[in-house]
Amino acid sequence: MLLEVKNLSVEINEQEILRDLNLKIEAGTLHVVMGPNGAGKSTLSNVLLGHPNFKVNTGQIFFADQEITNLSPEERAILGLFMSWQQPPEIEGVALDQFLFLAYKNIFSARDKNWQAPSVFEFSEILKKQAEILKIKLELLKRSLNVGFSGGEKKKIEMLQLSLFNPKLAILDETDSGLDIDALKIVAQSIKDYHQNKGTVLLITHYPEILDFIKPDFVHVMIKGQIVTSGGEELINIIKQTGFSSFIS
Repeated sequence: MLLEVKNLSVEINEQEILRDLNLKIEAGTLHVVMGPNGAGKSTLSNVLLGHPNFKVNTGQIFFADQEITNLSPEERAILGLFMSWQQPPEIEGVALDQFLFLAYKNIFSARDKNWQAPSVFEFSEILKKQAEILKIKLELLKRSLNVGFSGGEKKKIEMLQLSLFNPKLAILDETDSGLDIDALKIVAQSIKDYHQNKGTVLLITHYPEILDFIKPDFVHVMIKGQIVTSGGEELINIIKQTGFSSFIS
């Protein structure tokens, strides 16, 4: 079991968002969490990565045989957790290629003290190769992180980070939102490539369209801060036909 969430209750600004939530994810599987707006999906992803604005009232989070409930986001990233942002932040003055190089070195050197960092030139070739696979314009790599990028470009940059950092678990928070069909196909293929390389995925969405390109192992429906049912692709068909109304008691 790679990730286990036990009886997790979470609040922000004294408002409870998650209520006794339970979730288990085995290594190498692809899970999808779906639910209407306000169900708590993004809260779940932020709490799994240790966002300090969210208060865990009860429950525990275990990852790779270790309790991580109170670990910092940096410590969780070193262990192999990764999250793509629903709305990736823009950071003026931080060059994308320099940011990626420093993050790459810090993550892998922290995971393995004997790891040998590539030179700037070696990393540049690695970065260029991955960018071309994702059809990212190379000039974007020299610009400030996400500043002036389109929605599709920002989401591709998230997938670029996923391919570079090779985490144990990728938590993808509405990676499909705001994408045109061409960008959606590229992002979906990136997720599939990562998963086929034994990566574990928790994909959070309320749009079933991306699931025309990605076949999950498990589907979870989240309503009002709880996972109310879990199953397979049959749940996607129900959502496509009737929305989430049939899951709301």
